[in-house]
Amino acid sequence: MYLEVVAFTQQPSPYDPVEKIIDYVYKLIPVAKQSIKNYIHETPVVSITSLVERVGRQVYLKLENLQKTGAYKARGATFKIKRLLEKGGLKGVVAASSGNHAQAVAYAARVNNVPAVIVMPETASATKVQATRSYGAEVLLYGTIYDEAYSKALEIARERGYEFIHPFDDLEIIAGQGTIGLEILEQLPSVREVLVPIGGGGLVSGIATALKKYDPSIRVVGVQPREAASMKYLLEGKLSEYIPRLSIADGVVVKKPGNYTSRIVAELVDDIVVVDEEDISSSVFFLLERGKIIAEGAGALPVAALLSEKYVPENEPVVLVVSGGNIDPTLLSRIIVHELSKDGRLVTLRGVVDDKPGVLHSIIEVIAKYKLNIVDIKHDRISPHLLPTKAYVELVFEASTPELVDKALEELRHRGYWFKKKLV
Repeated sequence: MYLEVVAFTQQPSPYDPVEKIIDYVYKLIPVAKQSIKNYIHETPVVSITSLVERVGRQVYLKLENLQKTGAYKARGATFKIKRLLEKGGLKGVVAASSGNHAQAVAYAARVNNVPAVIVMPETASATKVQATRSYGAEVLLYGTIYDEAYSKALEIARERGYEFIHPFDDLEIIAGQGTIGLEILEQLPSVREVLVPIGGGGLVSGIATALKKYDPSIRVVGVQPREAASMKYLLEGKLSEYIPRLSIADGVVVKKPGNYTSRIVAELVDDIVVVDEEDISSSVFFLLERGKIIAEGAGALPVAALLSEKYVPENEPVVLVVSGGNIDPTLLSRIIVHELSKDGRLVTLRGVVDDKPGVLHSIIEVIAKYKLNIVDIKHDRISPHLLPTKAYVELVFEASTPELVDKALEELRHRGYWFKKKLV
């Protein structure tokens, strides 16, 4: 009876009282959980000792990076398509996305035997395009930015009579994402605070609804990158000043949050904090090195908020939602190099030396003496900025401790080689 009542309740508009919107989503979340249970994973909640020690609180990670398609969006997309099938007459679905939403809709369409067209910008990474195609969707590359892909998707939807699946501003999408909140309550009933990434707001709206309607004292905090803090700007009445910029957390970069989502967030989310790009980079690396967890930039936002102390929890236990793990391998490799160099574990020495036999051997001899593992050597003797008797040498090496690097530098200078240490 409960499922039938929800199924036939008229969906509120974005302009209805916010209480009505929230109540509708809250009643729909358990329906979503039942509907998608055979198609998605109930992802684990885990703890990393090093994170607990750093923060000084009981901190847990909700690992949606282990979800189908590598991100939480499979929940909402699967539920949305199932609801459309229940209504009947579904010819197919269309979505516009360059990332997780594309793969989620493609996956959800496949498991429900529904044709899907995904419009992706021409700038989308080959990895993400191939992943989307692997789920059986028709992928169309169109435009250089999301807005152009979005317009093309709407055009295709009209031409073919397909349903357009919005990535976040849809109550059934929101309810699907809200199933994460129910799982958190089941897995950690004592939870007091939950930190959630925010882009368009679908994820945090669903989770906040599930948690706050169950226990209003549970604190829900959203996290955004400083380069793309659209929701924070909107709620502060400054959206006209907002210009989205390139971010490591590319999965949450949106021009404007949703009409539904912004109202739910304003009503239920206790705070929104912003973190810097360095915070995000450090957190992606921290999760990889300390937790053996691969998180995309957006998924690492809650961890970044705690590690950077941009947010200090008031109560515990705290759950951080790691929303996805679909990070481009090239970006991940750059983050690893960047973080190793910041820690002094990957070092570059640059200097000008006499261009004569035996010099490079003597330099490498010192590097080997202090067990510094050479990654790369550049030897330039033809630069117009060098005297004919000189050569430019650059060494990149791994170091176990900064002290060994300093000792090597000291010995090099003692031998008459003047190198400068720089971060990679």
